[in-house]
Amino acid sequence: MEFIDPQMLLFLLAAGFCAAFVDSVVGGGGLISLPALLLTGMPPGLALGTNKMASVMGSFTSTLSFMFSGKVNFKLIKYLFFIDFFGSILGVYTVQHIPPHFLKPLVVVLLVVVTVYTLLRKDWGDISTYGGITAKTLWLSGAAAGLLGFYDGFFGPGTGSFLIFAFLMLGFDFVVAAGNAKALNFASNIAAVIAFAYFGSIRYSYGIVMGLAMILGALAGSRVAIKNGAAFVKPVFIFMSLLLIGKQIWDVAH
Repeated sequence: MEFIDPQMLLFLLAAGFCAAFVDSVVGGGGLISLPALLLTGMPPGLALGTNKMASVMGSFTSTLSFMFSGKVNFKLIKYLFFIDFFGSILGVYTVQHIPPHFLKPLVVVLLVVVTVYTLLRKDWGDISTYGGITAKTLWLSGAAAGLLGFYDGFFGPGTGSFLIFAFLMLGFDFVVAAGNAKALNFASNIAAVIAFAYFGSIRYSYGIVMGLAMILGALAGSRVAIKNGAAFVKPVFIFMSLLLIGKQIWDVAH
């Protein structure tokens, strides 16, 4: 593995920890980790692949943390995991042929809808109203998993927010919705890493360093979310959604 100077090492560790802490709670950690990798001078394609490699380590850790705390509904997730996985592979394949930039304005609109709806539903996600697996639940959640898996592989920004929103719509509380979202996010991240590795778009030395920090950040973030419940997760969800909206508007404007 290539030598990384101490300053760069500390920078990658700090960025990775902060990104995974946020990402393990509500998603959106890429707002921190991807710009950090770009600041190292890495070209965008390589930064995207390296970020996905590090993110796999963080999402796997937070998934385990939520799982061991009983905050992942595996009765449902076991049906959705591979739908999300193959959706992501299809998204990565598609993005090699079609540029995703046309999605940016649509993503802004969808994120605004998600945020406003969450703000208007004052007690939404405080307690679970999920009624178990039905044929309708499987069809709706399967469609959402496939579409959002594809979206994550094809474009990506806001995937965590959209996944949490989808699980909230099914009746889960905020913490279990976050745990379920991380499990599916892990699936799409694995698929994306396989594809980026195939195309040679990963800088492994930086990815491993940032990924190790993400393991610690994911542990810390998921534990804080589990301990403090919806009272903590909901405001962070809204805050990160607003940041994502601002970031997408900036990208569209520039």
